[in-house]
Amino acid sequence: MNNFKIKPIAIYLPQFYPIPENDEWWGKGFTEWTNVTKAKPRFEGHYQPHLPADLGFYDLRLEEARMAQEQMAKNYSIHGFCYYHYWFNGKRMLHEPLDRKINNQKEDLPFMMCWANENWTRTWDGADHQVLLKQEYSFDDDLAHIQHLIPYFKESRYIKVNGKPVFIIYRPRLFPDVKKTIAIWRKEVKKAGFPDIYIGFAQNNEHSFSPKEKGFDFGFQFQPNFESQSNGIPYGITKMKILKNKLKVILGYRIKKKLGIQLERFNYYFDYFNYSKIQMQLSFKKDVYPGITPMWDNSARRKESPFMLHDSTPEKYKNWLRYIKENYPWEAVPENFLFINAWNEWAEGNHLESCQKWGTAYLEATKEVLK
Repeated sequence: MNNFKIKPIAIYLPQFYPIPENDEWWGKGFTEWTNVTKAKPRFEGHYQPHLPADLGFYDLRLEEARMAQEQMAKNYSIHGFCYYHYWFNGKRMLHEPLDRKINNQKEDLPFMMCWANENWTRTWDGADHQVLLKQEYSFDDDLAHIQHLIPYFKESRYIKVNGKPVFIIYRPRLFPDVKKTIAIWRKEVKKAGFPDIYIGFAQNNEHSFSPKEKGFDFGFQFQPNFESQSNGIPYGITKMKILKNKLKVILGYRIKKKLGIQLERFNYYFDYFNYSKIQMQLSFKKDVYPGITPMWDNSARRKESPFMLHDSTPEKYKNWLRYIKENYPWEAVPENFLFINAWNEWAEGNHLESCQKWGTAYLEATKEVLK
């Protein structure tokens, strides 16, 4: 274990600068910070808003902001970023930060890309209602897409495994024939001079299949995984407690509606310690890299039915991280990737970047465990 080095890959959100589409849909000047700063606590002890510390409310069009992020990542042993990539039949979205990095050799932190292949909607859930930008699929588009990606793959900073560029699909089940899509991509990547592509997907309750089954090389645990455990009951909550909560919500809703009282939104929140404990009880799956989240709370984005992992602390995160380091079968995979969700998902209360409450404590925990 002396020469063993885990390579943390932090998921990276580029939505921290204004674009015309967001101006039209959400109001002039909208960025991810717009949602972040509006957040308020929903119950006693609820940590909101999540506000940045060292890096401030940055604009990712600025070289100084991106350089500061990369330096922070290096200081705390983050191997690289996994940039969310947005492609809608040739229309790219939120590509400016990565494009500017590509053109600036000083930004030398390794990177890979994950195609966030879902609809953009008003409810931030990728569903089919209130669609702002729809995701369409075709084999012709698959070809055009991979041809667009190959110049990124040729970058020396692009992360590769045995010479194969790493590329991830967020939601493979949305493809009409993902095996054929992958076959098209493999053929084009080989034509471009690579031995192959190292293709993966985000594994969660929606995508729990074996990677090889669908033509993938690997998956990674996308955390938090909202998969229900323990006979369909999520995260150790008892069936009776859920039933009582549902009855309270339904009855409270009907009574308040009848009396004309303003209705409260229902919040789903689960204890971070209990959640991480259940994750540690699950077995690791073949060809699936481990994943972890420092915290999660999307109430800044979602007015209705947000999901929160409540009461996360750096120490609880550290315990989960240490378990992964000591128990994952690292010898069974060709690289030592550990996916951390996320570097900067501020509106989902999900970030390694320093915040005003915890400072750099989560980064320090990461470095301490993985050193």
